[in-house]
Amino acid sequence: MGDTPWQGDACSLVEAFRSGERSPLEELSATLAALEASELNATTHLDAEAAEAAARDADVSLPFGGVPTGVKQGNAVAGWPATEASVALVGEEHGFDTTHTTRLRAGGAVLAAQTTQSEFAGLNQTRTKLYGATRNPWDTWATPGGSSGGSAAAVAGGLLTVATAGDGGGSTRIPASFCGLPGLKGTYGRLPKGPNMAMGNLTAVSGCLTRSVRDIARYLDVVAGFDPRDPFSLPKVEGWERDLGTRELAGLRVVISPDLGGVAVVHDEVAALVAEAAEALVADAGLRRVDLDVTVAEGSLEWAVGGISGVLRELGDRWPDCADQLTPAIRFGLEMSEKLFDVRMAARIDEQRTENTERMAALFDQVDLVISATCPDVAFVADGRIPTEVQGKEVPLGNQGALTIPANFYGNPSISIPVGTVEGRPVGMQVMAPHFHEDWLLDLALLVERERPWPLVAPAAPC
Repeated sequence: MGDTPWQGDACSLVEAFRSGERSPLEELSATLAALEASELNATTHLDAEAAEAAARDADVSLPFGGVPTGVKQGNAVAGWPATEASVALVGEEHGFDTTHTTRLRAGGAVLAAQTTQSEFAGLNQTRTKLYGATRNPWDTWATPGGSSGGSAAAVAGGLLTVATAGDGGGSTRIPASFCGLPGLKGTYGRLPKGPNMAMGNLTAVSGCLTRSVRDIARYLDVVAGFDPRDPFSLPKVEGWERDLGTRELAGLRVVISPDLGGVAVVHDEVAALVAEAAEALVADAGLRRVDLDVTVAEGSLEWAVGGISGVLRELGDRWPDCADQLTPAIRFGLEMSEKLFDVRMAARIDEQRTENTERMAALFDQVDLVISATCPDVAFVADGRIPTEVQGKEVPLGNQGALTIPANFYGNPSISIPVGTVEGRPVGMQVMAPHFHEDWLLDLALLVERERPWPLVAPAAPC
């Protein structure tokens, strides 16, 4: 009998269920107790009664049969709070399950807890007026990132083996990097977003945070595939887990650019660690190094302004009377966008996306893979302002997401792979591939995992 949650990955937990080493009810009990006792502030709602019923009837032959699973606040579960981490929406409840959560249930997952996010999933720091600051299990002074900060903290903190995530500008990859986890942003449409899909600026994708590459592959098998309520969703591809580690990687052309050609100011030690890890991966996989100048478009302002309409949609006629209830960053973003957004700004956003598309397409004409840092720096303060400097160099607020946003604008897949630590906090290496080539990214991450394995949970994790 286990008194603490499973410290391996989700796949090994399912194996433990099937062998009788552990039971779903036993695991759920340990999980709920740990979540309630945790000081990470990774969850906002526990659905103990429904989760216990699901665990009692769990079919462990299913891919995630019996696995307690966290669901990010932005992913709807019928009857769960629909606050979007905002005081302005307190009392709202989701009236339906998303296709994402419906497929997780069908895959055997026990939906146990709602994980924290930044307000309206708008920042890479999970700190809100409603729920306070979520903390990084590697260093509780630091943030786990955002917007999927609670999912990352719970998984890296030894509380849950898997949780849902989302990525509209780095919201899966940034928390993965800050918390020492693998984190995949799939090709736009790989995981469906219906029902009641909001089109938005067509950058956000659904996903997960897990401890292992095989967990990500299994997750794709369960959740990915076309849904008619998301007209941009892609046809189902079979065998993500089955085919893991079988692709021919040797000879793929790769460029290594820790700062993506200067689009971000990157900490010197982070850049050095990423470059070292990239060279090791090139050697391990037999990749072909290509030296060229990387130029991607910096579009953090356009990304932010283009995405703020989704916040207004959620707030409805509460805005602007609810302004004082919002976190300063979201309020500022709304007020700024109302002043800036007009036909000219819409044209500028469109031009910026076109420029980014052309630059990314030209880059992938010459290479198959692009390696950079995931984040310009290691995790910063959990309960304070997002820093505007790196190693004493002043940078714009957009610096924190400058390395991840290009793949959201372009819609191509990108993965963050743990490659070590700087100042005791994790560093992620980002690998980008052309559209539809998550298979390459998963196999490359698997190679790193086998050759230079990362801790499945943070060394300082509470459990």
